[in-house]
Amino acid sequence: MMFAEYRGQILQAFTVTVELAVLSGAIALVLGTGLAAMRLAPVPVLRGVGATYVHLVRNTPLTLLLLLCSFGLSQTLGVTLTDPHSPTSIDDSNFRLAVLGLSVYTASFVCEAVRSGVNTVGIGQAEAARSLGLSFTQNLRIVLLPQAFRAVIIPLGSVLIALTKNTTLASAIGVAEAALLMKTMTENTAALLGVGAVFAAGFVVLTLPLGLLFGYLDRRWAVSR
Repeated sequence: MMFAEYRGQILQAFTVTVELAVLSGAIALVLGTGLAAMRLAPVPVLRGVGATYVHLVRNTPLTLLLLLCSFGLSQTLGVTLTDPHSPTSIDDSNFRLAVLGLSVYTASFVCEAVRSGVNTVGIGQAEAARSLGLSFTQNLRIVLLPQAFRAVIIPLGSVLIALTKNTTLASAIGVAEAALLMKTMTENTAALLGVGAVFAAGFVVLTLPLGLLFGYLDRRWAVSR
């Protein structure tokens, strides 16, 4: 009976969790791939910028990044990423700032995964591409990245699974996802173990299929060496 009154809220909270994970994951994949290209570029300045970004962000606590997005961008600089006249502007702003923080953080891990995948490609292939007159960008797009992504399917899967679990930290800036609802429920009921079990099961339901999917993709698209 205790969970009946929260059923709709639990579903809504996990819907927000999924939205956070999907949007942040998509942005992080694009941004992380761009950072990997910078770290592999023949231009020293680009390599330096990429390396600095990765080392700074990867070694900064995610909670701190989210708080910087909320208090630094929103409250100090006035960057809200939403229409201030909207009746849901605060909630929308918190959600989008959480997506920004999660994306920026996860991109550093995507970058290193993709870069390690590029390093698995035989150096002879890159040299052959250059001998054919391909530019660095063409070499990366046509030769290196397709093989790199196939080589790091499992590591990228692990990064995205970690991202799904990291969405719980968005509650620190008021995003109404699963962790925030769990906190509310544990404050309003004595059934702490029951509430924890329900939310733990919910995250298993979200992450286990991801692990199985990436395991299948790895077997399906593995690069033969």
